[in-house]
Amino acid sequence: MKSGKVLLGLLAGVAIGATLGILFAPDKGSSTRKKISKKGDEYADELEKRFNDFIDSMTKKYETAKDEATHLADVGMQE
Repeated sequence: MKSGKVLLGLLAGVAIGATLGILFAPDKGSSTRKKISKKGDEYADELEKRFNDFIDSMTKKYETAKDEATHLADVGMQE
């Protein structure tokens, strides 16, 4: 869970840095808005992918723990 927070913080930092870089670049307003929108969509997609990977990982860990607990309970009942 700690690595998930670090990853989220890292992605947020990258997104903020990229946005500030675009805002301070000498470019037309409409072009800047398009760049920000495009980058925002890219970061949102990446964040969604990472979140789904994290959820899948947690689900697998939960299933493994559940299977181990069931196995231990079965072994305990047989003894």
